[in-house]
Amino acid sequence: MAAGLVALLDDIAAIAKLAAASVDDVGAAAGRASAKAAGVVVDDTAVTPRYVHGVTPERELPIVRKIAVGSVRNKLLVILPVALVLSELLPWLLSPILMAGGTYLAYEGAEKVWEKLAHAPGHDEPVAAVGPEAEASMVSGAIRTDLILSAEIMVIALDDVASEGLWTRAVVLVVVAVVITALVYGVVGLIVKMDDIGLHLAERSAPAVRRVGEGLVTAMPRVLAALSTLGVVAMLWVGGHILLVGADELGWSGPYGVVHHAADAVHEATGALGGVLGWLVETFASSVAGAVVGALVVLVVLGIHRARRGPADPA
Repeated sequence: MAAGLVALLDDIAAIAKLAAASVDDVGAAAGRASAKAAGVVVDDTAVTPRYVHGVTPERELPIVRKIAVGSVRNKLLVILPVALVLSELLPWLLSPILMAGGTYLAYEGAEKVWEKLAHAPGHDEPVAAVGPEAEASMVSGAIRTDLILSAEIMVIALDDVASEGLWTRAVVLVVVAVVITALVYGVVGLIVKMDDIGLHLAERSAPAVRRVGEGLVTAMPRVLAALSTLGVVAMLWVGGHILLVGADELGWSGPYGVVHHAADAVHEATGALGGVLGWLVETFASSVAGAVVGALVVLVVLGIHRARRGPADPA
């Protein structure tokens, strides 16, 4: 009886160790996958604040919250099941789908540039001025853009655990989805409320604290405007990078090969700064590729709109 109990306890201990090791493996895999997706996380963090630029302060966090909820839904209810099914049945289809998303992202960025250059009416007017319908439209647009960025994050994470079993892949992707979303939208919420924090500090009695608060209040409009511009660049950068890498995976290696060799050459030639400068070369090339593809799509879309309107009526 005692021997049987000892054997049972040994079995339980072995199962507990196995479970702990599995948890450790999943945690390590999730950490690696999240680290590999860090570049897209930076882009996601830069893109999102532009959607609350110009809104009234009391609506900033509710809008960020709505986008964050939409991001979680994108990752867990859309991207996760599709990515797992395709990785099991049609792994070759992941790249074309991601490239379609990259094309849309490049189009979004190029459209914003076109609106700025042509002084065309865009979709970025402060929603406080036009009401809840515009806010809903803006949130919907932000969630669509997040879908593309989230898809790249999840596919990068999936690629890092491609050799694992189906359930391990699923758990890792869930962990990555939750952690990345909390990180991105936590930082975004902090950024958009930084001016309110500055205003609170500016009302304090300590002169040093008050100066810090006044500095934040003064600086944050410029920071948000700069992030809005960076968000547009990020759309072109990420969209172009998706297209270059996807084309390489599908057999058209020329464009990405040129970019990769140029980045490696800069890396080797510049010593300690090689990593940063090589990354800048690749980022610049990806942005140019995104701008070219996005501009072509913008021209096509404008042509379709003009064709639908028909010839202009004579004056």
